[in-house]
Amino acid sequence: MSAARKRVAVVGVGTMGSQAAWRLAARGAEVVGYDRFAPGHDRSAAGGETRIFRSAHFEDSRYVPLLKHADALWEQLQQETGRELRRLTGCLLMGPTEHQQMATVLQSIAEHDLDHEVLDAEALAKRFPQYRIEDGDAAVLDRRAGFIRPELTIQTAARRAEQLGAVIHRYTTVREIVPVANGVEIRTDAGSECFDTAVVTPGPWVNDLLPDLPWDVEIRRLVSAWFVPTTPDAWFGEERPAFIRTAPTHCYGLPSPDGISVKLGLSRALHRIAGDPNQLDRTVQPQELEIFSELIGRHMPDLHPDPTRLSVYMEGYTESSRPLVGPLPGADNVVLLAGFSGHGFKLSPAFGDIAADLALDGTSEQPIDFISTVGRTEA
Repeated sequence: MSAARKRVAVVGVGTMGSQAAWRLAARGAEVVGYDRFAPGHDRSAAGGETRIFRSAHFEDSRYVPLLKHADALWEQLQQETGRELRRLTGCLLMGPTEHQQMATVLQSIAEHDLDHEVLDAEALAKRFPQYRIEDGDAAVLDRRAGFIRPELTIQTAARRAEQLGAVIHRYTTVREIVPVANGVEIRTDAGSECFDTAVVTPGPWVNDLLPDLPWDVEIRRLVSAWFVPTTPDAWFGEERPAFIRTAPTHCYGLPSPDGISVKLGLSRALHRIAGDPNQLDRTVQPQELEIFSELIGRHMPDLHPDPTRLSVYMEGYTESSRPLVGPLPGADNVVLLAGFSGHGFKLSPAFGDIAADLALDGTSEQPIDFISTVGRTEA
């Protein structure tokens, strides 16, 4: 069946759903999207002004081919829309030389011939004086890296999908997804519609929408905080890369595009369980800032310790930290994308394209065996 004959629902037009809608519409599918809010909202995982794009990968070098595919699609989406969604400023990957994640980064660079530079502690301290360097530290500068504008990206991808013929139902919550003969029924408070296939990208609402999912997706509440540097030239000079520190406390940061502040975020272990995603606690208590103060005092003493801005978001984590990508068990015409565990945004165009492959053709040429739902037992 050709793509033009397929009618595809996209449930959740956020990080992954907006990209899936774009790629589906670009291939001639009849696309109908549903979102409980509207593309680009800040009530899930995609807010916070910036997210990191990088080519090298800490977690698993098997992501690198997907990152290369995403890289090309980022360029394509920018060209099609005329919007700057991503800026390549580099990304510093820092930590003790013996740390496993530093070894994985170097492995991914060697396997895939990535553009990079290795800096020892002395070179790192001289070139990037805003960081306090500890004995044994080293860094890898990933040159094909930088920041992404998440809210703008989602709105832009959704608008591009609409320009290509997609219809998006905003402020329309999907209550149920029901496989039926030769298709899928999408049920909302306004009624139901039938489709050939569905791409389901529910973000932190995955357990609400799919309560019988055979894998656990843990929803955690994360805090982003913005701090003003006392000597801004160090952070906003000629080189202003994003950064990730592996140890002793895993954290990341991005100099803000406006040249005023630096955004800091923490890793999974430092996020508390979110509870009901419809009742997210968006108030940041003073004790939650202690870890940021410790990080600043130890590694970034140039930052003023009192934040100028705080925001709270949600992310879904699988036990293995690998996402769930592929058909829903028992429903081959429902494609699930969930549980991206905090590192999905940079890959979102690739996952949107993969979702289009699976929805239209039932298979994808992209190397997704290690994250596929097919035959998967662990989360």
